[in-house]
Amino acid sequence: MSYKIVMDSCGELTDEMKASGLFESVPFEIEVGGRHITDDESFNRNEFLKYVREAKECPKSACPPAGKFMQAFCCEAERVYAVTVSEKISGSYNSALVGKKLYEEEYGEKQIHVFNSCSASVGETLTALKIMECEEQGMSFEETIETVENYIRGQHVYAALGSIETFRKTGRLSGIKAILATTLNIKPVIGATTDGKVRMIAQVRGSGKALEKLVAALLEEVKEPEKKVLAIAHCNAPEYAETMKELLLRGAAFRKIVFVETSGLSSMYVENGGVIAAV
Repeated sequence: MSYKIVMDSCGELTDEMKASGLFESVPFEIEVGGRHITDDESFNRNEFLKYVREAKECPKSACPPAGKFMQAFCCEAERVYAVTVSEKISGSYNSALVGKKLYEEEYGEKQIHVFNSCSASVGETLTALKIMECEEQGMSFEETIETVENYIRGQHVYAALGSIETFRKTGRLSGIKAILATTLNIKPVIGATTDGKVRMIAQVRGSGKALEKLVAALLEEVKEPEKKVLAIAHCNAPEYAETMKELLLRGAAFRKIVFVETSGLSSMYVENGGVIAAV
């Protein structure tokens, strides 16, 4: 029996995941400064970030249409799992559900399950890896779903943003506050709630203090880290991400560590110099 894992492009695929042939990424579309960008293998991070800096307005994203998910479900695999960014921040989850319905109307029933990751970026990556782990252990379709849903409820995702530029462009900060925040080098630290909403953890001065807040929050919540995989994503900040890893390892030992660069959508949100950690 075979399986396939479909993930929207808010989640990052590692090189090993790409090489396995078990995963498919369904891309978001991004509009910035009058330019249309597809968040797939053609995505150029530095070019995109340049467009974001130059644009007066905040970039906008569109989730993958239901038809794209339906196409991804059309395969020889007997079991198909889809993982999407939190339904609280995107329509991708509902789009995947509609894609499943369209597939069943066209081709009949098939074992397809759509997971709302209640997270983003490497939170999705870890969810997809958990599905693969369950399948490789020989779990049934139903057992895999139950195990992964429980895993999602116990996951923790945090990010230290590269700048407050997106907040400024969306109007969430007044012009004066934005200038002050930039002048004072304010770095927001955010996290995901258990139901997939975004919460502010702290707003601190400097990247170093932002990492300290992120690491402290994650270590406070994670249970039995030695049994878990730590995933780290960075947006043009490999040294910053490495420092975060070292700080985390001072407080806990993890079963495995996964490093990736942010996808287009993740880069849009954390911005240049941002980092994300999930466990």
